[in-house]
Amino acid sequence: MKIGILGGGQLARMMALAGHPLGFDFVFVDPSEDACARDLGKHCISDWSGDHLLEELHGSDRVTFDFENVPADSLALLNKQFMVRPSPKALEVSQDRWQEKTLFESLGLPVAPFFAVDTRPDLLEGLSRIGYPALLKTRRLGYDGKGQYLIRDREDLEPAWQALGGVPLILEGFVKFSHECALTAVRDAKGDVRFYSLTHTLHQQGILRFALSPSPANTAWQADAETMVRSVLEALDYIGALTVELFVTQEGLIINEMAPRVHNSAHWTIEGAVCSQFENHLRALADLPLGSTQSLGTSLMINFIGQMPSVDMLQMEGLHWHDYGKAPRAGRKVGHATWVRSDLNAMVTKLKTLTPFLDDAQVQGLGELIKAAG
Repeated sequence: MKIGILGGGQLARMMALAGHPLGFDFVFVDPSEDACARDLGKHCISDWSGDHLLEELHGSDRVTFDFENVPADSLALLNKQFMVRPSPKALEVSQDRWQEKTLFESLGLPVAPFFAVDTRPDLLEGLSRIGYPALLKTRRLGYDGKGQYLIRDREDLEPAWQALGGVPLILEGFVKFSHECALTAVRDAKGDVRFYSLTHTLHQQGILRFALSPSPANTAWQADAETMVRSVLEALDYIGALTVELFVTQEGLIINEMAPRVHNSAHWTIEGAVCSQFENHLRALADLPLGSTQSLGTSLMINFIGQMPSVDMLQMEGLHWHDYGKAPRAGRKVGHATWVRSDLNAMVTKLKTLTPFLDDAQVQGLGELIKAAG
């Protein structure tokens, strides 16, 4: 079977690594000459718009994507000739924070208050309804903390508008949460759904730095999260892997946003689950039976941002190393490691072997994560 992927980044790379043992071939459409998936299939150096996509993906049995900013209308065009999974509709909804929040609200899911902002008077009206503090965000294209501004009081109004005004925006109420989490699920064409354990996540400067799963702090929330995510999957008639990010608050779970693709917070599933999110995504695309999502102990995923750390980290027992082959660059995800232990206690007793490979901010963040995990 031939799988066409719009995008050739690390997510496409990991899909291909999971798909080759299943006998799949891959073609990647990515404008970057050094796309890190390029050596794992045919690489078409091209953007994601226009009729040329039909020729470049010729012969593909399934088409998917590894980047949510692929034009939804391009997917809709491809869907006339290929079997595109997940659907163009799912991508379209996820690309617009207003549409996304509106979908969640229509399903009765708890979301932070939100208000559409197209003009400065809209912003003032939104703040009068939502109050301070609030987050002003671009409706489209923002990720990893980009395209948003925290408005703490009236003094932040003008800087926020100068930074983001001029494009469609959304104002969201600021959520006071104990911690963040993410649930990854996979659904096939028959409606069979499998859930991974709820992942405990920690971000620094808007970028995911650590993902722990399973986490004792999330045990009580697993069933609620599964109910929420199932309703989204069914509403979109979704096929493939989906991750939904959530806040844990005193009042319960608040749904934040979704990613209609394989996701950074579930990279731990490669070594930490019976069947990874990448393999299960491909199984769903290809109408193969879904694999078990059972965890194989406790896993900690560590994102490498900017540059790879010392390879001496490989001396740690149970550590798995992933170098994406990217050139070092500030703020860039260049790789990750997953550390798998039998349980959280076994991990905590060996944390001192990990901290020498982390900077001070990472050590502090990891400490916060472990403390919150309980």
